[in-house]
Amino acid sequence: MVVNGREAAVERYLQTSRRFIEQAHADFAAGDIRQASAKAWGAAAQAVKATAEHKGWEHGTYARLFEGVSRISSETGDTGFHVHFHIANSLRQNFYEGWQPDTFVQTGILRVNQLVDKLAAHITEE
Repeated sequence: MVVNGREAAVERYLQTSRRFIEQAHADFAAGDIRQASAKAWGAAAQAVKATAEHKGWEHGTYARLFEGVSRISSETGDTGFHVHFHIANSLRQNFYEGWQPDTFVQTGILRVNQLVDKLAAHITEE
């Protein structure tokens, strides 16, 4: 059921998340580590926003994104959401600082991909 366009917004966030994770993989393959890091962060943030939107939670600030991940972890009993989101946040920092070795970024992108998949599955399970 669509409530004030909520489900349409959820779908847009999920599509953007998927597009960003694809771009992160492509940017990494092209050697643009900072852009890969930024896109991976964006993918994670959009997936969290999709989940928050689905549940009717606020998601307009970094703090709200972290609160959303905390709520999802509490609901599911899966602390993996925390771990994967922390990795995504470190990639956001890497965009600005460029201090992470390539192997860390590559592994981080894979973890963000897992986070996106888990959040999308969480939405569809409800």
